[in-house]
Amino acid sequence: MTAEWQSTACILCECNCGIVVQVEDRRLARIRGDKNHPASQGYTCNKALRLDHYQNNRARLRTPLRRRADGTFEEIDWDTAIIEIAEGFKHIRDTYGGDKVFYYGGGGQGNHLGGAYSGAFLKALGARYRSNALAQEKTGEAWVDAQLYGGHTRGEFEHAEVSVFVGKNPWMSQSFPRARVVLNEIAKDPARSLIVIDPVLTDTAKMSDFHLRVRPGTDAWCLAALAAVLVQENLCNEAFLAAHVHGVDIVRDALRDVPIGEYAQRCGVDEGLLRAAARRIGTAASVSVFEDLGIQQAPNSTLCSYLNKLLWILTGNFAKQGGQHLHSTFAPLFGTVSGRTPVTGAPIISGLIPSNVVPEEILTDHPDRFRAMIVESSNPAHSLANSSACREAFQALELMVVVDVAMTETARLAHYVLPAASQFEKPEATFFNFEFPHNGFHLRRALFEPLPGTLPEPEIWARLVRALGVIDDADLGPLREAAQRGRQAYAEAFFTAAAANPTVARLVPYVLYETLGPTLPDGLAGAAALWGLAQKTMLTYPDAVRRAGHADGDALFDAILNSPSGVTFTAHNYEDDFALIGHSDRKIALEIPEMLNDLGDLAGAPAQLTTPELPIVLSVGERRAYTANDIFRDPTWRKRDADGALRVSVEDAQALGLADGCRARVTTAAGSAEATIEITETMLPGHAALPNGFGLDYTDTDGHTVVPGVAPNMLTSTRWRDAYAGTPWHKHVPARIEALAAAGVSSRS
Repeated sequence: MTAEWQSTACILCECNCGIVVQVEDRRLARIRGDKNHPASQGYTCNKALRLDHYQNNRARLRTPLRRRADGTFEEIDWDTAIIEIAEGFKHIRDTYGGDKVFYYGGGGQGNHLGGAYSGAFLKALGARYRSNALAQEKTGEAWVDAQLYGGHTRGEFEHAEVSVFVGKNPWMSQSFPRARVVLNEIAKDPARSLIVIDPVLTDTAKMSDFHLRVRPGTDAWCLAALAAVLVQENLCNEAFLAAHVHGVDIVRDALRDVPIGEYAQRCGVDEGLLRAAARRIGTAASVSVFEDLGIQQAPNSTLCSYLNKLLWILTGNFAKQGGQHLHSTFAPLFGTVSGRTPVTGAPIISGLIPSNVVPEEILTDHPDRFRAMIVESSNPAHSLANSSACREAFQALELMVVVDVAMTETARLAHYVLPAASQFEKPEATFFNFEFPHNGFHLRRALFEPLPGTLPEPEIWARLVRALGVIDDADLGPLREAAQRGRQAYAEAFFTAAAANPTVARLVPYVLYETLGPTLPDGLAGAAALWGLAQKTMLTYPDAVRRAGHADGDALFDAILNSPSGVTFTAHNYEDDFALIGHSDRKIALEIPEMLNDLGDLAGAPAQLTTPELPIVLSVGERRAYTANDIFRDPTWRKRDADGALRVSVEDAQALGLADGCRARVTTAAGSAEATIEITETMLPGHAALPNGFGLDYTDTDGHTVVPGVAPNMLTSTRWRDAYAGTPWHKHVPARIEALAAAGVSSRS
């Protein structure tokens, strides 16, 4: 084992905490938090300690694969794979148009660098349409954000007097730096308060000062009542609203009409508790708010995002320490394409097609249907609603290519599977850079050489672009020569070439990889695209970049290359928040007519969407101590909850004749599955939960195929989705639970 501790990062949630590791025989032998990381500062949760189960699992791919006519796969060499795939996509482009190629993915958690290069290949084909996991979660919030202030906000919980979590359990799901440390600090400080809106008695809710334990699916009534208390009890920050917000009067009028007592009753929260929580928000010196999947994948999700944001806007908790902030970005997570999807006419928000319409955009005879698909570092056959419909759709494609480290459920449906190097075998980075006032970026160096037979994604996409023949090597030669003469010469040559040659401008990541990449040190060619992003970041936030210690874009790029634990790339002042508002007048536009109409309709809307046949609200994808995203296929990392239990309330267990550890069948409109029961006081009557990360098959050391737990999307529906963003209602699936007389079927086959 090497005695040296090497810097890298955890890849299991958006925080991507810095870690240091010791390696032995291509294994991550020891792992601990990196104290030099600018955001996590040595913090990490238990999941990071299990990362070798990702790096060295038996499902790793080791050679390109081509599907035979009988559905089995044969190994092929890289040259054959690249030529055949490029020819296949050229056929789709030339026969139907490049816009018939659909792209899903762009990198898993902390695996974003490869996605920068796939974009060049897509542009070379003329592909337009894409989607990824964000379209299952964040597009409703993004739609609201775009209209309110044109950006994304994040709370400064470390300094907030009051922290509000809506459908969010940060003790388990993290999502902001040093989450558990910060939560403990809040809980110990009598001058600070924690407000949780969640039907589940989560770990975070147990620490809270105010737990508004809403009935499942009734968050909109609770949030409307909280905002109404702020207006009706004159708790708004009138000076802030007058100076920085448009459309206040019409929103105020709408909230004056909200019957607070009635809405408290409808959501199941004591009116006195609800009013006390609103008063705590309205009188605090600083408030930070975080919404997450608990409301973003439930009924009225887009309306809930809007109402949630009213809590901090009405009280003026913006552009101050401990408040809500817009922030810099190093690379955009969302695209700019808008409009409607070609077949169903679903809205495209932030460049992303709603995940729930993907099967409908394929399974049709419409002339504009998707005919080919690229999937990169994602597993939509498992992670999208209604897995059966997704599998049927993917099998109907004329060409499907998957780039991944493992033989996933989606890869098995592909015509070609290309094996990628793992996240620890190549330079990698995350574009989840959300913090304020100091924002950080972490380029991770490879800990190992790529597994034999695999390639890093930048090289895969570069080979495919070369095979398309869309750019002449004569165009790249002068840039290669300039790169050898130094960064200044390269910058002049690059910007001249981009201005004169539209193809160079369209394929920037590829051009950088081919010309600047070979000059970068220590196998960092894959980081070449970051040079362009560093220049853009400098142009966008010049004062904040200089304040962080970087004189120009090249200095920032060099700092990124030479900082193994990450670097602070912007340092803002609090007043910068107003300059980050996307509207030309730098004011928040509070009035969104669609949302105000929906607010008015709440009075007559049903608060219950279950039926006598399906009386239980099933929430799928719950985060637990031993669950993670699909990246962990090897189940031996789990020390508890090996079957991914179906959690039910004490009351429901008694009514249904369920016992702890027994087997039961859970049935929804989409399908049914067997699960092990866990009885817990954390669940309300009529509410049950299944965890994320289960239902993945794995071949154990004895050669047996093991499928622990339930694949959640066997039970979800593509039709059960938000009216605006199309985000799925995974947290609100009507279901029926029945005890099984026998012990059930083993997960071993």
